[in-house]
Amino acid sequence: MNDIKALFFDIDGTLVPFGAQEPSAEVIEVLASVRRKGIKVFIATGRHISWIDNLGALETDGFVTANGSLCLEADKKTVIYKHCIPSDDMDRMIDFAAVSDMPIVAIPDDGGIIINKEDENVARIKEMLNMPYVRTAPLDTIRGKEIVQLMAFGSEQARVHSGLFDKVLLGCEATSWNPYFCDIIPKGSDKSVGIDCMLERHGLLLCQTMAFGDGGNDMGMLRHANIGIAMGNAEEQVKSIADYVTTAVDDHGVVNALRHFGLL
Repeated sequence: MNDIKALFFDIDGTLVPFGAQEPSAEVIEVLASVRRKGIKVFIATGRHISWIDNLGALETDGFVTANGSLCLEADKKTVIYKHCIPSDDMDRMIDFAAVSDMPIVAIPDDGGIIINKEDENVARIKEMLNMPYVRTAPLDTIRGKEIVQLMAFGSEQARVHSGLFDKVLLGCEATSWNPYFCDIIPKGSDKSVGIDCMLERHGLLLCQTMAFGDGGNDMGMLRHANIGIAMGNAEEQVKSIADYVTTAVDDHGVVNALRHFGLL
C-alpha cells in the first residue's frame, strides 16, 4: 500500500471515541509517523471548523467540514471550497422554524452558530459530543448569511411528516448518523466532494486515498475513496459498503487498519 498518499478521517466515533476530549496518544503518534513518511492526513467531519475542539495535539493537512460544504487549509482559516444552502431554501426554513416545535441549528460559513430552541434530543447530542456553547436565537437573526449546514432534531418520521424536504428545503438533502437528528447540506455536497477538493489542492489522485468512518454521513466518502474503512463500532450499513472493517475506535481501530494495509 505504498501508493496511498492521503488519509481522510471522520472525527467522532472514528478518531475520537464519543465523549472523549481528544484522540489517544497512540493515534496522535501514529498519524504523526505517517505524515513524516509524506502521507497527508485530512479531517472529514460533519462539524464546522469552529466546533472542532477535540483533536488535541493532532496535526493535519486540511479540513473537510460541514459534511463537505466547507473545506479549509490546515491553518483553519483559508477556505478552498464553499457550497451554501440556497437562499430561497433558507427563507422558507426561517418561516418554517418560526411556527415549528423542531429544534434547528444553523451553521454560517464564518461561525456564529445558533439554535432556535432546545429539547431532550438536543440535550442528548450536546452530552454525547461535548458540544461547545451554541447561542439560542430565532433563525431570522441569520437571514442573509451564507449557511453551509443545518441540523434538524427529532425523528426521521417527524421530519417527513413536517414536509421539511418536499416543501421547505428543496435544494438540500439530509445525512444522518444518529436517530436524534440529521445534518442538512446543499445537494451535491458531501464528504466525497471535499476529498476531491483536497486532492486537487495538493496534486494527488483518488487512487492514492484511504478514508475512515463510522456513520451514515461517511458512506459517500468510503465509497469514493480508493479504500474505504469502516470502524468496528460503525453502523451495519456503513460496514456493508466498506472495503475493510477494522476494530472499534476504542480498540486501536485506526492503528490496526493502518498496520493491516502496511502503512506503519
